[in-house]
Amino acid sequence: MTVSDMSVGGLYAPSLVEVATRRLREEILSGHLEPGERLIEEQIRRRFEISRAPLREALRLLAQQGLIDHLPRRGARVAEWSETDIRQLFEIRDVLERFAIESAFPLHPEVAAPRLAVCEQALQEMRRADRSGDELAKDDAHRSFHAALVGLAGNRQLDLAIEPVLLKLQRPMAVNLRTEAALLGSEAGLRRHQDLLEAAVSNDAGVLLRTLAEHGSRRYLVAAVADQD
Repeated sequence: MTVSDMSVGGLYAPSLVEVATRRLREEILSGHLEPGERLIEEQIRRRFEISRAPLREALRLLAQQGLIDHLPRRGARVAEWSETDIRQLFEIRDVLERFAIESAFPLHPEVAAPRLAVCEQALQEMRRADRSGDELAKDDAHRSFHAALVGLAGNRQLDLAIEPVLLKLQRPMAVNLRTEAALLGSEAGLRRHQDLLEAAVSNDAGVLLRTLAEHGSRRYLVAAVADQD
């Protein structure tokens, strides 16, 4: 797919930024652009057939999401996380999810249905994206599901705390889910998240915590790394 520049009077359509951001995100999450790889603006601009301004805005947005690093006098590169960084980020996610569950359950009848509906909607979006083959939309819905899990607590500060963690975990979460699908079929990952939803519907914190402990959020990262060696 190419992107034609629709600039008018020095302004560019917001869709150019969105399309460039989406394409770069997909190339990063799919592994087409590898961690640490330099992003040469002129090459990307020619490849996407896009002007410099929307490309730089796309790079800025991706840097905010933790997918790109800007280096002084050296330009941009794909963010590179060590195994320790990734492990610590998942540990933070685990702590926030467990705390949210422990403080949320049992859910009060007045809030149970609308909060659980957000989790169910995210899972439905994962399924729709899987059927259509839209891996990026599936990755986004995957993160939305885990954000909704924390959202069950109805704690705004928890919601704000989990957001940057999930953004930084975009690539590891995508690698885990995509590698699992390649090895076992896409239904395996969907089933794991269906199990979490059903445990949440039980309105029993213990059931949900046990299901979460068996969730396997990092299980297939090991397989992905081994496959690259």
